[in-house]
Amino acid sequence: MANSTQQSSFKVYLRLLRYVAPYWGFFAISLFGFLLFASTQPMLGYMLKFFVDGLNNPDASLFAEVPRLQEYAWLADLKLLQAVPLLIVLIAVIQGAGSFLGNYFLAKVSLGLVHDLRVALFSNLLTLPNRYFDSNNSGHLISRITYNVTMVTGAATDAIKVVVREGMTVVFLFATLLWMNWKLTLVMVAILPVIGVMVASASKKFRKQSKKIQAAMGDVTHVASETIHGYRVVRSFGGETYEQARFLGASRENTAKQLRMVKTNAVYTPSLQLVIYSAMAMLMFLVLLLRGDASAGDLVAYITLAGLLPKPIRQLSEVSSTIQKGVAGAESIFEQLDEAPESDEGSESREHVSGKLEVRGLSFVYPGSEKAVLQDVSFKVEPGQMVALVGRSGSGKSTLANLIPRFYHHEQGQILLDGLDVERYRLRNLRHHIALVTQHVTLFNDSVANNIAYGDLAGAPLGDIRRAAADAYADEFIEKMPEGYDTLVGENGVLLSGGQRQRLAIARALLKDAPVLILDEATSALDTESERHIQGALDHVVKGRTTLVIAHRLSTIEKADLILVMEDGRIVEQGTHSALLKANGAYARLHATDFQDKSVTRTL
Repeated sequence: MANSTQQSSFKVYLRLLRYVAPYWGFFAISLFGFLLFASTQPMLGYMLKFFVDGLNNPDASLFAEVPRLQEYAWLADLKLLQAVPLLIVLIAVIQGAGSFLGNYFLAKVSLGLVHDLRVALFSNLLTLPNRYFDSNNSGHLISRITYNVTMVTGAATDAIKVVVREGMTVVFLFATLLWMNWKLTLVMVAILPVIGVMVASASKKFRKQSKKIQAAMGDVTHVASETIHGYRVVRSFGGETYEQARFLGASRENTAKQLRMVKTNAVYTPSLQLVIYSAMAMLMFLVLLLRGDASAGDLVAYITLAGLLPKPIRQLSEVSSTIQKGVAGAESIFEQLDEAPESDEGSESREHVSGKLEVRGLSFVYPGSEKAVLQDVSFKVEPGQMVALVGRSGSGKSTLANLIPRFYHHEQGQILLDGLDVERYRLRNLRHHIALVTQHVTLFNDSVANNIAYGDLAGAPLGDIRRAAADAYADEFIEKMPEGYDTLVGENGVLLSGGQRQRLAIARALLKDAPVLILDEATSALDTESERHIQGALDHVVKGRTTLVIAHRLSTIEKADLILVMEDGRIVEQGTHSALLKANGAYARLHATDFQDKSVTRTL
């Protein structure tokens, strides 16, 4: 089991490193810089040999022990007195250059990786089917783009920085120690298996704890996001204490999980350090015991270089936690990126459609559910007709409206647009022919004009935008705004009333000028005056356009060419307003209970 986990971690990490591939040039420069930096570490330590030896004889030649260099007079004359300070400055310059190259170019790789992963995640969100958003809360999705990505880049870049810089430092130091005294150096090797066991056991804990931390961070983001979006409801219903307690609980849970990881790290690091320093103590004992004929400079340099080893070894061991955090974050990121995009198996596109709509034997069950939301629904709508869907909440009206633009995939029955099954249309082409206005209006923190001319409509002439706004009776309040059509509406139109937001959404649908118009409770947020304006607009807008209306307001329904009465996912009655009232069936009962009060209000 542990082996398969390691294998999957390795695969995830390799996949993560593929995102570094586009930056291989910067990465190579960075690695070169770290190699330079690592190579200077033993050089600085070795300088102590010359310094200590120079204390006894400052006029000794630096290269006295290198016969080949004696033929070069200036090298032969180079005394320890001048050479040691100059070499220390030179080594510091090389070390600084290496550190700059390594850190700066690795930062370019790291920031590029953050950008690429965030863009990949966001672009992926735009292709995912509706069911994915139904089963994943927004807080966790946002946390993935913000928090998890930073954890991942730590594993892909910072970890590599430590592995290369500290790893090469260990290699260079170890090679120098072997060269100076191989017998003593081999004593240190005995401690490596103990370090390996400690690293392996800690890695499992780090990864498990990191997954929990990331999930808890998603909960914190989710609670905050919900409270921010629903702040009006929170305040009007006195939910401040409840939301504060909910956020406090999520934050405490996150803090507790973070502390568990810190505790693991806090126990692990000193334990490892104790093992390393125990080895150092043994080494110093052996140096004093087996010093032989080595000079004081040799011994000081050896002890110093050996003393430099614990720090990079400790940092190398700690890199495991960074990698495990990154792997845990990468798993959640790749889990989303591996989600199948919204299905689009259609192959046909039509430039124009008349709007003839026919539904045959349509049944539908939501994914993961067993209860049928629609059962054997059939009806026809001719181009230019208005059809109203009525029924109690949960009768399947909105589901039917969502199946026409293929927000969900149906498997039983057919939905035909101009005689062609909607499944055979290319998805983008199908939605090009349909304009949708829902009860829950979505507006963006942009100008009024850009909210009406959104998406494919962007760049539409201002004259067309004004006409659509006038048809939706939105121009009257837009003209009164401080900057007219250039006024910013705030996040989700927070600066507008419910009726104003709804009229902007209708104006957007009218500007699209699609042959099929779906109004899902589109007039629910309108006051009586606004509704009267919209009703006047709809009278001429629906001409030549197939309109599907889901509404409770009698004023909208009574003008429909066809009314479909739905109960428990079935059409139990269909006909015109007057015919259905005469039939004295389900529609007549709905009319008497649900619509009567609204009808009285409308006539007042």
